[in-house]
Amino acid sequence: MSGFKNWEQLSHAEDYLLYPQNIGEHLSIDELSLSKGELYTFVTNKQGKGKKKSLVAVIKDTKSQEIINVLNKIPLDARRKVKSITLDMASNMESAARMCFPESDLVTDRFHVVRMVIDALQHLRIKYRWEEIEKENEAIKQAKKQKTKYQPLVLSNGDTPKQLLARSRYILAKKPNQWTLHQKMRADILFELYPKIHQAYNHTLAFRNIYENSDKITAREKFIKWMEATKELEMNVFNTATNSLKYHMDTILNFFNNRLTNANAESFNSKIKQFRANLRGVVDTKFFLFRMEKLFA
Repeated sequence: MSGFKNWEQLSHAEDYLLYPQNIGEHLSIDELSLSKGELYTFVTNKQGKGKKKSLVAVIKDTKSQEIINVLNKIPLDARRKVKSITLDMASNMESAARMCFPESDLVTDRFHVVRMVIDALQHLRIKYRWEEIEKENEAIKQAKKQKTKYQPLVLSNGDTPKQLLARSRYILAKKPNQWTLHQKMRADILFELYPKIHQAYNHTLAFRNIYENSDKITAREKFIKWMEATKELEMNVFNTATNSLKYHMDTILNFFNNRLTNANAESFNSKIKQFRANLRGVVDTKFFLFRMEKLFA
């Protein structure tokens, strides 16, 4: 009754699905696991807004050559119409997008770039947390030797240093104007005890604020100044972020052309995950993809 047995894409559904009629000027490309950790590449049209006619291609692989082989089945005239593609910082996605859509600008997603810098900040927090755990273990060991009861240091907000660092994860991911009263109290204690974290947090905020600019030239200058400031701070945790920023500078700056993000692709991924969760997983991949076509293609 569903029409699955007469589905025109049934013979190759598990390897790829293709909908050239849904191609538009602005696309997104991302990866997602459907079942058993198998990764699929999804190409979606921003105009579809995660509804009908959103799906352009589904490819069972993340290798650039496999993606190119499938996307090249779309006529070149249609592919030339694409003006921009938003994507993460994966090199395989970038090379596939460049080969298949020659007239488009590649836009490295703002969320992934900012998250990379925030991850560097979180790495510093975790480093301090492990140090506090080690200190606590040593203190417990000494207390046992002296046959006394170990009393942990309790801060003014009721946290131990170890708990303070663990509970500050979400505080460091937010801007100060988004903190609640309790979070502000925790942040004040954290920054007083660990000034390096405070310094790194301000450095991260400075990076996030660059995206408030609307001018591409100004943004480039500020990115360069931020990288120079990173060297002066001598914080090794930001070195990887700085190097990635250098390598992807052109595609990162393309964001300032139209301020396009990969948010629609992330939203689409969330819908697929929710769909998968409602079905308690994917047993028949082909039929799952068939149902996706009905909903999104």
